[in-house]
Amino acid sequence: QVQLVESGGGLVHAGGSLRLSCVASGFTFSDYYMSWVRLLPDKGAKGLEWLSGIYSDGSIAYYRDSMRGRSTISRDNAKNTLYLQMDDLKVDDTAEYYCAKVKIPLMDYSNDFEADDYDLWGPGTQVTVSS
Repeated sequence: QVQLVESGGGLVHAGGSLRLSCVASGFTFSDYYMSWVRLLPDKGAKGLEWLSGIYSDGSIAYYRDSMRGRSTISRDNAKNTLYLQMDDLKVDDTAEYYCAKVKIPLMDYSNDFEADDYDLWGPGTQVTVSS
């Protein structure tokens, strides 16, 4: 079954850390650029924010400016798993977090995000940061 499943979300105090995971199945994970995207609460579609992306072999990573320096994206292609380590979390980081797979294999999408470039999303994992 072709799917992505996120885990690792939860409730954390401001300044804390979380490590999100995304397990992929049903496709050749190592062929695809992957991203982490979040949906901010109460903003509808306008609340969709790209956070970070990583090339298929893990050699290149990109970050949203607000995440650079306090988050690290990585992948283990042997385990078909994508990760996002987030540190110094802020109340504004409260959101549903999704991993997503692009449509075209072996392409580098840099930090250009278009939702239409992605054809597979996980169900999401909720991150809530309290003050």
